[in-house]
Amino acid sequence: MIEAVGSEDRSVLSRPASAPDAEFGYASGPDQVADVRFPPAGAADRPVLVVVHGGFWRPEYDRAHLGPMAEALAAAGWPTVTPEYRRVTGRPDLAVADVHAAVRSVGMRPELGRGDPRVLLVGHSAGGHLALQAAATADPLHAPAGVLALAPVADLREGQRLGLGDDAVVAFLGQDAAARPDLDPARLPAPAGPVRIVHGTEDGTVPIEVSESYVRRRPGAVLLPVPAGHFGLIDPRSAVWPTVLAVLEELGSG
Repeated sequence: MIEAVGSEDRSVLSRPASAPDAEFGYASGPDQVADVRFPPAGAADRPVLVVVHGGFWRPEYDRAHLGPMAEALAAAGWPTVTPEYRRVTGRPDLAVADVHAAVRSVGMRPELGRGDPRVLLVGHSAGGHLALQAAATADPLHAPAGVLALAPVADLREGQRLGLGDDAVVAFLGQDAAARPDLDPARLPAPAGPVRIVHGTEDGTVPIEVSESYVRRRPGAVLLPVPAGHFGLIDPRSAVWPTVLAVLEELGSG
């Protein structure tokens, strides 16, 4: 499940946030929509952030819990898009296709970027998996300029071995992870743009070993361990939030 073990602060999951500035549909389905938040007037031109939520790909978890994060990113000067995606147990290709479609749609909406045409993909937990997978398999015309993966399920076979989220990997795929290397970031080609992974050393939901396994296979990716659990990485009130912003600054300046 999305819940972590121990005493980790999970208040960000239910903390209220302001309403998005806009919403658009990147396809015709009810889950194929995205929230948009704009930075303050006068903010410097920056790439658009497409921020993909986690929840172990399960239908009960949607983009709403990223509201505080998206609000804080926009306030920090980043145009921010948080897409929803279809979450149907045993049909992983729906979620994957939706993330690709959302990224393509953002790239075709220059009004979102306000001067900078680039897109950076950000994903947390299962959303980190989807961000890494999308970046590794993107059409070159729509490839993101970089990826920030926060506590990602970056290696599906390792996630399955660990039984993450009550065997969430097998539930998501509908089969053994070894049967779908095309969906496994650790077994796909490296993304064209830089990859940065921030992972908490105290994460009991997706242990840092999962990201370490990915980086062993993709040594061009940079892993930054931080003293945090699973949800501090998406919590603007956490002690590690400045690290998230600093990594985005690095990616955005590239």
